[in-house]
Amino acid sequence: MPVIVPGAPYTECTANDCAAHGGPGKPGTFTFKPNTADKDVKAYRWRLLTSDADATKRVTAPTTNASVQVKDVKPGLPGAQTLSVEASDLKLDKEGRVRWGPPAELAFKVAAAPGPTGRWRFDDGGPGSGLTVAKDTGEVGSRHDLVLRDEAGTGWSTLARRGAGDYSLRLNDNLSDPSKQVGYASTDGAAVNTQDSFTVSAWAYLTDASANHVVLSAPGEYGSAFTLYYSSAYKKWVFNRTDRDENDPVYIRSLAEEESPPLRVWTHLTGVFDTQGDADKSNDTIQLFINGRPQGAPIVLADAAPTYEPWTADRNLMIGRSKVAGAYGEYFLGRIDEIAVWQDSRTPEQIREEDRLDKDGVPANELVAHWDATISQGSQVIESPEDPDDPASTTFPYRRGPLTLSGSGAALTGEDETALVLNGSSGYASATGPVVDETGSFTVSARVRLNKTLLAAKPVGYRGLVAAQATPVGKESSWALWVEKPAENVYRWKFGRTAVDSNGKVTDTAIDMGQEPVGDKEWDTWVDVTGVFDSGLPFSGGDGSERFGAAQLFIGQFAQQGGDDLGLDTVQQGGGSLSAGRGSGGGATGHYLPGTWRRCVFGSAR
Repeated sequence: MPVIVPGAPYTECTANDCAAHGGPGKPGTFTFKPNTADKDVKAYRWRLLTSDADATKRVTAPTTNASVQVKDVKPGLPGAQTLSVEASDLKLDKEGRVRWGPPAELAFKVAAAPGPTGRWRFDDGGPGSGLTVAKDTGEVGSRHDLVLRDEAGTGWSTLARRGAGDYSLRLNDNLSDPSKQVGYASTDGAAVNTQDSFTVSAWAYLTDASANHVVLSAPGEYGSAFTLYYSSAYKKWVFNRTDRDENDPVYIRSLAEEESPPLRVWTHLTGVFDTQGDADKSNDTIQLFINGRPQGAPIVLADAAPTYEPWTADRNLMIGRSKVAGAYGEYFLGRIDEIAVWQDSRTPEQIREEDRLDKDGVPANELVAHWDATISQGSQVIESPEDPDDPASTTFPYRRGPLTLSGSGAALTGEDETALVLNGSSGYASATGPVVDETGSFTVSARVRLNKTLLAAKPVGYRGLVAAQATPVGKESSWALWVEKPAENVYRWKFGRTAVDSNGKVTDTAIDMGQEPVGDKEWDTWVDVTGVFDSGLPFSGGDGSERFGAAQLFIGQFAQQGGDDLGLDTVQQGGGSLSAGRGSGGGATGHYLPGTWRRCVFGSAR
């Protein structure tokens, strides 16, 4: 094991002292030395144990057995951390791999990050309450409440990120006349210092892509110091800064990696401005994050615009509009919720935590679709009402419409409770999808009962799909839950994702499956199968880079770990048919489910 010597600002934890220093994103200096028993150390590799193993970094010693000083150990989260370091002589083992010695570990503690300087949850009042103020529940500095401006274009909405009982800010999409779509909200005073490092984030539910629509901005005399918005020209989400407060500034943009984001879904947007903790403007950067994932590398502002200055916006923080050439415009259409502002540059780990939207340690999961065969009849599986005591209730804010049964092979029947019975050869139900933002985190869960006799008659390799969403082109499923027959009398539950190119060719897959085959207790009984896609979960991509987004299967309440390739390198959004009991892609792939289907629910988070 090598020797680790800590440097500023972090100190080693001992039995009697474990003081916190630094903070998330604050780099620490550590020196790596060879063990006295070693004479041929040529390199070291290290990582923080709170990071993924694929995040290991390597450094070469200047001469054999020399010490190495590393100055960029950046913990991403507060609290106790462990630095693990291994030494190597760079010789190869029998498998041709570089051999590394046992790890040395050093424990240190990272100080807690400052809380948000502003946070607005919009849970102050509901539709018809008459309230026009959203309270600031930030933790640092002065409070700046938000005031809803223009009563016709602003209001409270029950369609909110935390689901039933929560509220969001509704802006302008209830007005058909564009000249009247001028509703917005603003703070009573500047809520963020745009001259120093800051982070802004919000959940946005965009309903129109025909024009620019601003989520957040910080205006000055002539323009906006930053703007977080949807650009109709780029067809992307954008986080930008301007070089100066002028009528005709230079716009420096951090762009989303993907075009044409899905509408009418909740998208988590984060913009980070980082001064690197110094007064040197030449290294200032901006970066956009979407659903917890970084969008490209940080943009160095001075490289993009030599005239750049980190100027201070001295007006109210704007929600739903921006300032350009001295005039306000680019009003938002849709919903905005869970806005937060920090006066520091959040680390990627902290941004992923914010994206989880935890409450009592559990991510907020908003129900966005629920089809229930137990209350259905005739030729359609209807949506579950928001109020179980009122089957006619239509107040649920996400109305998707019914699943329509196929002409044959599917029937709503049952002695005790109605269910969708599928014959395994032609029966299914379908609707137009997608119903969730598949570029972000989502959950799909279904309650099904397999027909063992019909499955036993299927050939080896057969797949019976419980639920699936088609890709925009081709005959694949963007996501699917299914049971597969890999060998005679062997069956496994699976959840997977598939990405395709513009021609429908498969470019990437991610699959998790049950650790064990379907057991005796799972036959002819109701089983809950759930697929979760976690957009913020990091993994190593095929090219060795860090990627985000992984699939996870649950059988009942139990997480499965049967898959080898869980990560999806490519961002993929489905399109077209959503099916229950059949493969997507127009039905050409078949994969009819032999069994009975009771209900299917979708959530907009993990």
